[in-house]
Amino acid sequence: MTTTTARLLKLLSLLQTRRDWPGALLAERLDISHRTVRRDVDRLRELGYRIQATMGPDGGYRLDAGSELPPLLFDDDQVVALAVALQMAVVTGAGIEEAALRALTTVRQVMPSRLRHRLDALDFTTVPRPGDGPAVEVSADVLLALSAAVRAREVLRFDYASAEPGGDDTGPRPPRRVEPHHLVTSHGRWYLVAWDLERDDWRIFRADRITPRTPTGPRFTARELPGRDAKGYVSARFKGSAETNAWPCTGTVVLHLDARAVLPFAGDGVVESLGPDQCRFTAGSWSWVALAASLNRFDTDIDVVGPPELTEAFARLAARNAATSR
Repeated sequence: MTTTTARLLKLLSLLQTRRDWPGALLAERLDISHRTVRRDVDRLRELGYRIQATMGPDGGYRLDAGSELPPLLFDDDQVVALAVALQMAVVTGAGIEEAALRALTTVRQVMPSRLRHRLDALDFTTVPRPGDGPAVEVSADVLLALSAAVRAREVLRFDYASAEPGGDDTGPRPPRRVEPHHLVTSHGRWYLVAWDLERDDWRIFRADRITPRTPTGPRFTARELPGRDAKGYVSARFKGSAETNAWPCTGTVVLHLDARAVLPFAGDGVVESLGPDQCRFTAGSWSWVALAASLNRFDTDIDVVGPPELTEAFARLAARNAATSR
């Protein structure tokens, strides 16, 4: 590598680490003259990098986005993070699996051997979490359209397919009109969190059922999402709660099992060891009967600590099971 090439790479690395660089500071960091800095900046511009000159007593340079993707420079940790993210892309359902594989192949081809060895040491297979269904593929074009509307704060119009396979989608239906707030991925699916203008309320739409219409509508002022956090709001709705990210029914029991046997199946519950053959387990669900039924999956004796609603739910569940077995 020539001295000039090495200096250009170092200059590019510096420009990527902060928004603005005074010319004097760049010259000092590179141990070169101001004139050489200007020449090196011109060389990088010829390679496709958009470097803007800033005016003023501390005038310097700024690396801006261009119309084409120029050569990029990553540090070691960034390269490994990029490769790991590309390997995980196969479970996103975003329809980019093939593109991610091609990008990973390109990255690996130019990796120094030391980084390739680090990445090989991180060889893994991504397995969905328990309870996750198979990833539902969504067109990347749909995700980009939804994300663009969210970012631009523009009213979005779209057709929404029936939830039932083979459902009746015939006949004209007015498009849904929403103020898109956030795009979320959870449990192998993509969702759009939006304010429904017809129903005057927040809604969560499955992205794989959305067909965006163009053009988008007027700009809007974003409303405050309940809970102020898209992740917490969606998690709360999936738990049957309107706003609070917590199960509406939470109870505590003593399971006659070692805590180590319970932990792998505890989900978001809390396990506390009470000895070699007992543990305290606190968990939640959308109803008391559903919570009681889920606790029976441990196939062991259960002592209810509370609340009384959970005890009553076990009694109702036992009565139903007894009637079923007759």
